[in-house]
Amino acid sequence: MSNLLHGELTEAVINAFYHVYNTLGYGFLPSVYAKSLAITLNKRGLTVSSRVPVKVFFEGEQVGYFHADLIVSDKLVLLVTSTETISGAANSQLINYLRASPQEVGLVLNFGVTPEFSRKVFTNDRKPPLPRTSKKNTDDTENTDQH
Repeated sequence: MSNLLHGELTEAVINAFYHVYNTLGYGFLPSVYAKSLAITLNKRGLTVSSRVPVKVFFEGEQVGYFHADLIVSDKLVLLVTSTETISGAANSQLINYLRASPQEVGLVLNFGVTPEFSRKVFTNDRKPPLPRTSKKNTDDTENTDQH
C-alpha cells in the first residue's frame, strides 16, 4: 500500500483495526470499537482525534456539521461501523466527509460478524474551496449526524 496516497498510514490503521477486532470480537457498539482503536493507534505512536466537528458549507454558507469518528495524523478520516456488512450508505457518508474536510483519504472500518474495510479517496483538487468563515451560521443542533 505504500505507493497509495497515505498508504503506509492506511496500512498501520488497518493493522490496528484487525488487532482491535481480534481482541474484542463482534457485538459491541461502534463507539466501543472507535475508543479501542484510538487507544491502539495512540499506543502505536499515531496522533488520533475523536469526534472531530467538520463544518459543511453550501454556496459559501455553513449549513451544518458532522462529527468524524476519528481522524488519524490529520490525514485519514475513519468511519467506524458494526453492521452485517459495509453499506453503500456508509461509503457515501465517508465520501461526503472527505468532500467537506481537508483530508483526502478515508476508511470505513466495519466491526461486523466478519471484519471488513473500505478505502476511499477524494483529493483536494476535486473539492470546491473551503470557506475560512461563514457569512451566516445556522443552528447546527439539528444538522449533526447520528450514526
